[in-house]
Amino acid sequence: MIRLVVMGFIVLTVIYVCLFFYSRSARRAKLESWYEETDKSEDRDSYIETGLREYDNSLRPKLLWGVYIVPILTICVIIYLTNFA
Repeated sequence: MIRLVVMGFIVLTVIYVCLFFYSRSARRAKLESWYEETDKSEDRDSYIETGLREYDNSLRPKLLWGVYIVPILTICVIIYLTNFA
């Protein structure tokens, strides 16, 4: 049972890391395209870094924690329903 839990945690961690880097790179690409459309009064790198800092404090990166929460809750509900309902 411990081996299954450890392997599940490793798989969920790999999925989380992949989603994290994909989401961050998508935001960076969007910020780069927004920079090209603006008046370019600010330095490109500082514009992107400021946007990524704002993105890190937003709700979207926190929603990625659902990668851990949803499967664990689903397994707990299935175990409960199988044994006690």
